Amino acid sequence: MPFSAAELAAAGRRAGQDGVRLVEVLARPDGAAASDDFPARLAATVGLTCLTAAELFALAPDFDGLSFDEALRREALLGRDAGGHTVLAVADPFDTDLVDGLGARLLHPFVVRLADRDDLTACLARHEESRRVMAGMLAGREEATTGDAGEDLSLRRIAGDASPVVKLVNSTLYDAIKQGASDVHLESVPGGLVIKYRVDGVLARVGGVQGTELAEQAVSRLKVMAELDIAERRVPQDGRFKVQVSGRPIDFRVSIMPSIHGEDAVLRILDKEHLTRELAGLTLETLGFDPGVRQQLRHMAGEPYGMLLVTGPTGSGKTTSLYATLSETNTGHDKIVTIEDPVEYQLPGVLQIPVNEKKGLSFARGLRSILRHDPDKIMVGEIRDAETAEIAVQAALTGHLVFTTVHANNVFDVIGRFMHMGIDPYNLVAALNGVVAQRLIRVNCPACSTASEPDAALLRESGLATPADVQGFAFRAGSGCGQCRGTGYRGRKAIAEVLLLDDELRDLIIARAPLRQLKDTARRRGFVSLREAGLQRVREGLTTLQELNRVTFVA
Repeated sequence: MPFSAAELAAAGRRAGQDGVRLVEVLARPDGAAASDDFPARLAATVGLTCLTAAELFALAPDFDGLSFDEALRREALLGRDAGGHTVLAVADPFDTDLVDGLGARLLHPFVVRLADRDDLTACLARHEESRRVMAGMLAGREEATTGDAGEDLSLRRIAGDASPVVKLVNSTLYDAIKQGASDVHLESVPGGLVIKYRVDGVLARVGGVQGTELAEQAVSRLKVMAELDIAERRVPQDGRFKVQVSGRPIDFRVSIMPSIHGEDAVLRILDKEHLTRELAGLTLETLGFDPGVRQQLRHMAGEPYGMLLVTGPTGSGKTTSLYATLSETNTGHDKIVTIEDPVEYQLPGVLQIPVNEKKGLSFARGLRSILRHDPDKIMVGEIRDAETAEIAVQAALTGHLVFTTVHANNVFDVIGRFMHMGIDPYNLVAALNGVVAQRLIRVNCPACSTASEPDAALLRESGLATPADVQGFAFRAGSGCGQCRGTGYRGRKAIAEVLLLDDELRDLIIARAPLRQLKDTARRRGFVSLREAGLQRVREGLTTLQELNRVTFVA
């Protein structure tokens, strides 16, 4: 028999309180193991046909349509049955984001079927074994054809290093990779060196070195690895090197900057295998956008021509959002060309061009050449100057769909930024489909977050001074544990504001109307600001007011 409305309501309340999925509460309402008839009851409740284990294992998987990594994460499998029909087997029928996302990027229809969670796990495990065998064969082939593998980093190798400088540098790099840092900062201070990692967008001090001589030797060691001039200490230098960790190559981009106490070094970590895994499951859902923003992004990405602009500060995930949008809309029927600096993700079926300023390949020059390559969709990594902006606008006006980023604080500042570059307002609004401004906020650690009540001072600082302002808020905060390295946060999600241009807004921009008038008009059309989007995440208990105040203005 299906679950009753009362059972569903009670399970929904408990799922909201515990921060777990509804299907998990329904499966184990009293904390015990799921009953044998649970799949049948769930199927009867949602009106889906339940697959047997034999039917599930007989499906020919389609990991191009639904990547293996995403299948593991979402407990689902996309495949074809004996009749050639596309079937999506899910353990969680309430995961509507998965169904909607596949519906947006698949050209052919598919049917949704329910499968037992344990059967799905076993089925995916079997496919994982075969994938590992293939990966091992490919890895062996790569090793045979490539000689520049880079230095091997391992605990055994680090322990055997005789030089204290080499041991210091190698152990720092190894530890940063294991902690999932995006950057390593080595800052010269009077008497030594301070080492910091950037994890989830926030810098944290992890150690230091006493003695200026050892500090200088550490920076010189990095210069040697990046093939830079160790004798030059007066001008900035940029380079790169590669290491091997657990058999996978990892790139480091190095920037050396002179300071009053010596030289500072910043290393950007690019784990290609990790990026590839991310890309395999990269969708607008996984980035954390709310359903309204996802719908608007897909709408703009589905237009036949025009320009989609994503704005935000450095490290706010602009390029990643464009990659996700391109991945969802890449059906193979369009010619897609990108020009980036650098190319961080490799998109299958997409021509990707890296900027090379030293050789004269700038964004502007590359974009001019791209237009002669008969593209349908173009992604420009960043608009930095008036020439690139002019070419991108002209491309959008001549029948191309242009995805690009620009540095600005919000969607309205973008308009002023382009006008400052000398772009004609009429051409800009004619080309522009919409603007997205985004930020990345850290989310509460699921392992240690509990209900928490912020103090009155924090509420006032956050613009929530009255009881009515916090009505409906489920405040939560992490206390810090081993899984989140004591920070109380683990992972990041995107928040965004979207400005869709219509005729009235276009007229106001052409007439150079005051900013207040633009904002009022946009709000009448349902515009939701970054701050409001972030407050909704706080209301849901996904993050804290402190984190929201860190990345957005209180307005």
